[in-house]
Amino acid sequence: MLRIDQFKTENLKQVYRKSKAILIEVATNVLLHGGVLAGNFAYLALLTIFPFFIVAAALGGVFGNSDYGHEAVRAFLAAVPPSVASVMASPVAAAMTARTGPLLWLAVIVGLWTTGSLIEAIRAVIQRAYGTVGRRPFWHYRLGSMALIVLAVVASMLALSMQVILASAAELIVRSVNLPEAAASLVAFSQVFTFLVLLGMLYLLFGLLTPTAYRRANHPIWPGPMFISLWWMLSLAVLPGYLGTFADYDLTYGSLAGVMVSLIFFFLIGLAMVIGAELNAAIARAGGGVPPDTTQERRVKP
Repeated sequence: MLRIDQFKTENLKQVYRKSKAILIEVATNVLLHGGVLAGNFAYLALLTIFPFFIVAAALGGVFGNSDYGHEAVRAFLAAVPPSVASVMASPVAAAMTARTGPLLWLAVIVGLWTTGSLIEAIRAVIQRAYGTVGRRPFWHYRLGSMALIVLAVVASMLALSMQVILASAAELIVRSVNLPEAAASLVAFSQVFTFLVLLGMLYLLFGLLTPTAYRRANHPIWPGPMFISLWWMLSLAVLPGYLGTFADYDLTYGSLAGVMVSLIFFFLIGLAMVIGAELNAAIARAGGGVPPDTTQERRVKP
C-alpha cells in the first residue's frame, strides 16, 4: 500500500511539473507575440466576414438552399455580442444581395481568395506555435484554404439543418410540458448547440492546419479548440455587460464605436486562437515532439 501511495504521489508531482512547464511556455510565447497576431486576426476577420457570406449565399443556392445565406448570417449574429451583431446585420445582408449573374460568381472567386487570407493567418499562427514553416508553394496552401472554406460552408449548412430539426423538437417538447423552466432550458439548449458547433468547426480547422508530422505523432488536437470555444462563449457572455457598465466607446469613437467593438471582439477571439495553438504545441513538445526524420514541414531553428 505504501508503494502504491508513493507511486501515485510521484505521478502527481510529474503531472504538476509538466503542466506548470506547459503553462509557463504558453504564457511566455503569448506575451511575446500574442498581441500582434491577435491584432492581425481581428483585422482579417473584419475584412473577410462580408466575402465569406457572399460565398455562403452563392454556394447555398448551388446546393438548392437559397435561404442558407440568411440562415448563416442569423447563426453568426447569434454567436457574437449584440453590439457586434447590430453593426454587422444590415451591411452583410446588403452585400449578399448586391450582385447577381456573372458579377456574383466573380464576387465568389474574389471572396474565396480574400477569405483564404484569414485561413492562412490561422495557419501561420499554428505553424509559429509549433516552430515550423511550410515547404509547399504559396498557391498550394491558398487553394487548400479555399477548399477548406467550401468545406466549412457545407459543414455549417448541415449544422444549421440539424439545429432547425433539434430546435423544432425542443420547442415541441416545451409546448407540451408548458413549464416556465422549459423556456430557459430551450435557451440553454441553443447555447450548448452553438458551443458544440464552434468546437466541431475549430477541431476541423486545427486538425487540417496542424503540421502533418505532429498529427501523425498522435499528439492531441482538442485542447486548443476546446479552450477557444470556451473563451468565445465567455466573451459572448461578458463583453456586452462590460461595454454597458464600464466602457462608453461612443464618447471616444463616435459613429465608429460599433466597428471598434467588433474589432475588440475579434481581437479577443484572435488572442484565444494564439493561446490555443501555443497550448497544443506546448503539449506536443512535452509529449516528446516528433522524430526529426518525420517532419514534412521544415523546423525553425531557435
